[in-house]
Amino acid sequence: MGTTTVYLTRHGQTEWNVQQRMQGHQDSPLTPLGIQQAEWLGKGLQEVHLDAVYASSSPRTLRTAEIILGERKIPVTACDEFKELCMGSWEGCESPALKLAEPEQFRYFWEDPEKFGVEGSETFAQVQERALNRLQEIISTHEGQTVLIVTHTVVIKVLMAYFEARPMNKLWELPYIHPTCLCRIDIKEGVPEIVLHGDISHYESADAVMES
Repeated sequence: MGTTTVYLTRHGQTEWNVQQRMQGHQDSPLTPLGIQQAEWLGKGLQEVHLDAVYASSSPRTLRTAEIILGERKIPVTACDEFKELCMGSWEGCESPALKLAEPEQFRYFWEDPEKFGVEGSETFAQVQERALNRLQEIISTHEGQTVLIVTHTVVIKVLMAYFEARPMNKLWELPYIHPTCLCRIDIKEGVPEIVLHGDISHYESADAVMES
């Protein structure tokens, strides 16, 4: 079989992103900039033939997938396995307030993710396991094809960490996962090669980077 290509992207900017609120399994609408970011990626992928599209079952990712596809009549398969890390009691809270209220867990989240765990949350390892299992199923189902997956920051970070063999305590090192940034992994004879990682060359405005 030929090369299997997986494109991974994050949803466009949301209202809670702007407010620095933790979303997790909760949701907020795309901002006008978030819609624009998805449109830019749609243009950037115009020449790419997509055999299948998968998205986290959260409204922000399904909406992003819909905008990216535009006129293309490709069904989007919603997957709970690609939902963001469930942040339990943190969801809906603003980051600066969490940093003050729970400094130790806040530090774990950003500096030592393996130790992170608050009331009702998942661990980073659980997210990696569920997302990776689903990704591996998709890769074997679509051997030799090209697939787009629209998901979230932590999911992209833990999946790319798997392909890079990146340790969990280095998870948040660059590249930054901007809204609708693009990662691409080509799998040839079972061997993955990272072609793009956090690419935003489809952005049509430098301001979009500053605001994300």
